Amino acid sequence: MSKSANKHNRLYVTASPLEEGIPELVEKGEFGPKDDPKIRGKRLVEEFNWDKNDTLKIWSFGPDNAGPNILLDATKGVQFMNEIKDSCESAFQWATREAVLTDENMRGVRCNIMDVTLHADAIHRGGGQMIPTARRVYYAAELTAQPRL
Repeated sequence: MSKSANKHNRLYVTASPLEEGIPELVEKGEFGPKDDPKIRGKRLVEEFNWDKNDTLKIWSFGPDNAGPNILLDATKGVQFMNEIKDSCESAFQWATREAVLTDENMRGVRCNIMDVTLHADAIHRGGGQMIPTARRVYYAAELTAQPRL
């Protein structure tokens, strides 16, 4: 969990390793963000036993929108998620480009946004509040997921 600087917004995120084989497929270009979401989702369900609903809520691959890390919106019934999506994706790109342990690209990490508490007023949940908060929570989730080098 991470709070924004103004203490009005909270992000709850978990991180876990991607299933064996997914990072390799992404790096070879056989699987990734440019694939049709339905075909990509079917492949994730059949080959890697993902939940079908999770495959439809993939927000981003990182770093550089094409890397072997996945950001997933696992929230249920949260308002304003579309308004913070860009900020969360920007922070994810930053966090996967400069990982917390090595300051190098991350590889094989799945970040799940589990829950979000947002201020009702849009001015309090802008990029200036959400990007640093999201980056901190991605770093914290990576550390609590017992990373390996």
